[in-house]
Amino acid sequence: MVLAVGRGSNGPRLRVFTHALQTRLCDASGLRVTVCHDPTGASTWNPHEHRPVSEISKNWAGCPLRSYQTILNDISTTTTTTGLRVTPHLVDQEYLTGDRISDAMMATLHVDRHTTQPLRNYTIHPRT
Repeated sequence: MVLAVGRGSNGPRLRVFTHALQTRLCDASGLRVTVCHDPTGASTWNPHEHRPVSEISKNWAGCPLRSYQTILNDISTTTTTTGLRVTPHLVDQEYLTGDRISDAMMATLHVDRHTTQPLRNYTIHPRT
């Protein structure tokens, strides 16, 4: 099961995300994957997402963020009062933009939409 935020590059309306799951995960591994996208704004109520972010913001307040290393250092030295630590790493990779998945390509995917919230909840089966 993949629990995905309902916005950004893995949004429920984006074809590239679904196509990549089909081709790179389901078809390659033979696994069936159920995807559930959070509704827009749901991360607002996620306390695990907010606890470290506020502490990181306090830690680097007033510090010029001139390099990735400065940002990584500030994040890695931040802890919450309960001892939560974040281990950051820089992904030094260029991501392609402008990928287009046509209607014909989408028609080849093996996606079963769920009856509850079919746009946000679906299962992708391997094509074998």
